[in-house]
Amino acid sequence: MDRVVTPSTLTGMAPDRDGVSAALARGVRTFDGCAFDDLDLSRLDLQDCSFIRCTFGGTVLFACKLGRTVWLRCRAGGADFEAVDAVDAQFDGCDLNNTKWRRARLASVRFANCKLTGASLEETAHLGATFEESLLVGADLRGFSFKSATLKQLDFSDAYLAGCDFRDAVFEGGSLRNAVLKQAKFAGADLRSVNLEGLKLSEAGLFKGAVISHGQAAAFLGELGVIVA
Repeated sequence: MDRVVTPSTLTGMAPDRDGVSAALARGVRTFDGCAFDDLDLSRLDLQDCSFIRCTFGGTVLFACKLGRTVWLRCRAGGADFEAVDAVDAQFDGCDLNNTKWRRARLASVRFANCKLTGASLEETAHLGATFEESLLVGADLRGFSFKSATLKQLDFSDAYLAGCDFRDAVFEGGSLRNAVLKQAKFAGADLRSVNLEGLKLSEAGLFKGAVISHGQAAAFLGELGVIVA
């Protein structure tokens, strides 16, 4: 890759950990088209950095400071974000499949148009975190709070949502197909436009107080062998 360096931007490079540290020391805060695959970047201070079209496949970012970072169209499949501090970070159009976020600080983080299939987000501090038009298929979000949130086109198919709080949330499309919903809360939630395929009758009590469509109600009754005319 051709090397392009400006006072604040590093473009088209594949630096090692020392190279990243040296770039930060020079004042570089934007990384464009750089490859960080399989590096151990644990505990680096990357606050206020922007990553554009960068790759982080298998990268270890354990306990990194990622506050106010911007990630645009990055590919980070399998990366380890455990215990990062990513308050106010923004991820847009990123591949974050099978990433690990255990014990991360994700307050006010925004994920938009991201792929988070198989991601593990349990035990995170996530007050104010938002997701929009993203894939969360098979993701582990146990205990996550979406209370009063507007959930736009989120695919939770096969996700582990045990103990999640969806009270008063509004679903705009998306799917809960075959999701694990043990002890989840849906009181006051608007579920009329979400795919509820695979919901078990034993889970129907979780939706007490939620708003569903006539079609969804008919499907529930159909499970009991009742025909809605």
